[in-house]
Amino acid sequence: MKRLLLLSLLFPILTLAQESETPETKAPTVWDLTDLFPSVEDWETALNEVSDGIPVLESYQGKLGESAALLEAALKERSDLSRKLGRVRVYASLKADEDLGEPEPRARKQRVSSVSSELWQSSSWMSPEIIAVGPEKIEAFIAEAPGLAPFDHGLRSTLRHAPHTLTPEVERVLAAAGKLTRQPSQIYSVFANADLPWPTITLSTGEEVYLNQAGYSKYRAVDNRDDRKAVFDAFWGKLGAYQSTMGQVLLSEVEANVFQSEMRDYDNILDWTLSGDNLPEEVYRSLVKVTNESLPTLHRYFKLRERMLGIDDIRYYDVYPDLVESDEVFTIDRSIETTVLGVAGLGEEYGDLLKSYVQIDHTHVFPQKGKRSGAYMSGSAYDTDPYMLLNHNDDYNSMSTYAHEVGHALHTILTKEHQPYEKSGYSTFIAETAAIVNELMLQDYALENAKDDQERLFYLGTALEQLRGTFFRQTMFAEFELAIHEEVEKGAPLTGDRLTQLYGDLLKRYHGHDEGVLTIDDAYCVEWAYIPHFYYDFYVFQYATSISAAAYYTEEIKKNGEPALEKYLNVLKAGGSDDPHEILLEESGLDMTQEAPYRALIRRMESIMDQIELILDQESA
Repeated sequence: MKRLLLLSLLFPILTLAQESETPETKAPTVWDLTDLFPSVEDWETALNEVSDGIPVLESYQGKLGESAALLEAALKERSDLSRKLGRVRVYASLKADEDLGEPEPRARKQRVSSVSSELWQSSSWMSPEIIAVGPEKIEAFIAEAPGLAPFDHGLRSTLRHAPHTLTPEVERVLAAAGKLTRQPSQIYSVFANADLPWPTITLSTGEEVYLNQAGYSKYRAVDNRDDRKAVFDAFWGKLGAYQSTMGQVLLSEVEANVFQSEMRDYDNILDWTLSGDNLPEEVYRSLVKVTNESLPTLHRYFKLRERMLGIDDIRYYDVYPDLVESDEVFTIDRSIETTVLGVAGLGEEYGDLLKSYVQIDHTHVFPQKGKRSGAYMSGSAYDTDPYMLLNHNDDYNSMSTYAHEVGHALHTILTKEHQPYEKSGYSTFIAETAAIVNELMLQDYALENAKDDQERLFYLGTALEQLRGTFFRQTMFAEFELAIHEEVEKGAPLTGDRLTQLYGDLLKRYHGHDEGVLTIDDAYCVEWAYIPHFYYDFYVFQYATSISAAAYYTEEIKKNGEPALEKYLNVLKAGGSDDPHEILLEESGLDMTQEAPYRALIRRMESIMDQIELILDQESA
C-alpha cells in the first residue's frame, strides 16, 4: 500500500508489555516495513545518500542572499535530505523495537543518529545566514519565487529568532554540543533501568515481586492495601537512598537548559522553552492558574476515590487501584470496531480514513519477547502511511491506547494530504489533542452503550483517572520543572534534598495534604527521581493543554455539530503551516491563553463525578 504520510515524533504511552500468544484476528497484526525499504541493503543505500548529500548542502554556504533561485535550491536540498533521513530513521527504529535484544538493529539506530547529528551540524550555518540576508530581501525572494512557498513559514520563523541566533561558528558549536546536552537523559535511563539495584519484596499472597520501574507500575495498583504500602515503602525507600546521585543527574539537565537559554539571550527559561513554537507565556500561566483554582475539584475526586475504595484515610498509595474492576475482554478486533463507532461523531471523512487505515499492515499489535514496551505512532516517513507499535493485552486500557495512537495516525494522514513535507511537522502542542479527542469520544460512546450501572461506573472511573493523571498531575510536573530551573537561574543550590523539598511541597498542595484530604508520606516525596519526563525539556505541560483542548473540542462538537467539527478538522489539516497557537486560534477560534479550554475540562470532570455519585447514592438508597 502507498498512501502518503509524515512527521518526526513518537508518542509514547508507557505500559507493561507481557509476552503472549498471538490470537486470531481480522486485522493485520505485524507491520510490513517493505513500504519503507524492501531490504536492509536498500536502507544502507539511502543512508549513504544522505551522507553524500551533506557536502552538496554545504556548498550553498555564503550564497543564500545572491538570488531567490539559490535560496530555494539550498532549502530544497536540506528538505530532501531531511525527508530521506526521516524514512531511514523510522526503518531503523521500528526494526530495533521488534526485538531490543538484537545488536544489529541497535547499531543501525546509532548510525542514523550519527548521520543526523552530522546533518544538523552541517546545516547550522543556514539560520544565521538567512538572518543576515534580512527580512526585506527574504520577503522579496518569497514573492518572486513560487517554489519558496513551502518554506515561507520556516523562513519567517527563522527571522523571528534573529535576536537569539548566534554566529555560524557558534551555532555549529552548539549543534555539536547537542551530544553532550543529551547525556543527562541517557545517564538517567541507564542508571534507572539497568544499574540501580531495585528491591524485591514478598506480597501477602506469598508472591515475590521485583520492584524495578515496570514492577512498581504494576504492583502499586494491587487490591491489598498493606501490599500497596509495602510496594511504596520499598520502591521509594530504595530510590531515596540514591536521591543525591539522581539529583546531580537532574541538575545537569537543568544546567544544560539554562546554559542554552542564557547563551541565546532569552529573558528567562520559560521564554526560551516556549520560543520554539512561538507560544505566548500566558498559555503556561493560564494553565497553572486555572489548575490551582480547581484543586477543590481534584480534592473532591480523592474523597470520592476514598468512598469507592471503602477506606476512611486515603493515602498516596491508594491512588492507583482501579475504582471498578472489569473482566470484559477487548480484543484488537473489538478495539478497532468500537473505536470506529466511537469516533463516528468526527464525520464521514475521518471515519473513512480510519476504516482504510486499519486495513494496512503498518501496526505491530501484540507483545512478544524482546519487543519494546508501551505504544507509539511513528510518522516521520513522509512517503508512507504511519506506523504504530502497540502491546495489546485485551483490556480496556489497550482499546483506549489504540484509539489514542490511531488519532495520531489520522492527524498525520490528514496533515500530509493537505500540506507539503516542509509544513507537515505539526507541533507537540497540537499533536496530543488529536489523540485525546479520540479517547474522549470513545469514553462517551462506551458510557452511552454500557449495559448496566456497574459497567458505567467502570468507564466513569477510568475517565476520571485519566483527567487526574493527564491534567492535574502533568500540570504539577510543569510547575516543578519551572521551579527547579528558576532555582538554577537565580544561582541557588539544587541538591537532591532540595529537589525532594520542592517536589514534596507541590505534591502535598495538589493532594490536599494539609487540608486532610489525602496524606503524603515524606518518604514518597522523592518521586521526582522516578519521572523521565523531566528530561524532555518542558514537554509535560503540553499533555495538560492538549487534554484541555480535547475536552473543549469534544464539548463543542457535541453541542454545535458540523460547524465545530469542520473547525476541528481544519486544525488537523493545518499541520505545521503556522505556529500552533495561531493554528488553534485562526482555524477554530480556540485561544489557549484564556481560561475556556481549561474550564471545559473541569466541567467534564465535575460531570463525571456527578454521575458516579448519583449511581452510588442510588445503590446505597
